[in-house]
Amino acid sequence: MEIITSLQNSKVKQWVKYQLKKHRDEDGLFLAEGEHLVKEAQMAGILKEVMFSSPIDFDLLVPKIEVTPEICKKISSTHSGVNIIGLCVLPQNRQPGYHRWLLCDDIQDPGNMGTIIRTALSFGFDAVAISPGSVDVYNDKTLRSSQGAAFHMTVIREDLHDVIKELKQKEFLVLASALEDAQQLSDIEPSFPVAVILGNEGQGISHRIMSMADAKVKIEMQGFDSLNVAVAAGIFCYHWRK
Repeated sequence: MEIITSLQNSKVKQWVKYQLKKHRDEDGLFLAEGEHLVKEAQMAGILKEVMFSSPIDFDLLVPKIEVTPEICKKISSTHSGVNIIGLCVLPQNRQPGYHRWLLCDDIQDPGNMGTIIRTALSFGFDAVAISPGSVDVYNDKTLRSSQGAAFHMTVIREDLHDVIKELKQKEFLVLASALEDAQQLSDIEPSFPVAVILGNEGQGISHRIMSMADAKVKIEMQGFDSLNVAVAAGIFCYHWRK
């Protein structure tokens, strides 16, 4: 087993680069920090290598590198005592089902994005399509909030205009979450295939994407006129659950 003790080691420097989306995209690799995410990555078949600074009490099927706590701190995005970090391969060429999709239009908060992906997986959705302007799925905050769901859910980063065109060719009903001129969710009988569009936390769904929806839908509520986008996603996913 390899042992690394120097912060100047070339492999350490390479792993640090994966804190940035640019390098993740260039090399097709990303980091999974902490025992839970490493286990989930191994289950998903995307774990490539592991660095650790304290004993591991579960089986790993990939090469292991023992490092110092200082190296783990250097590599980690959180710098919060993580003692195991996995190098993972970005999932490729997953073929989604065409039954239920969520479409995310410029979601910016990594906590929201991770929660949306986790919720979609939990309620049996086939895919989450995200616009190019949305937060990166494979940054540490998004991965932690997804609890590893991002390793198992089909996530597609593509212009939603093109995604919606494809879904409509497959006879999807495309609904947009909205506050005005919208049907109440409770009045809509679940039918399939269906796609629900969720908008940016501050600006909502762009006019360009909203204009492609077959109908607008809103969640009934009292006291406030809007919900956090991840909370709204949970309600929509539950409505169209299996």
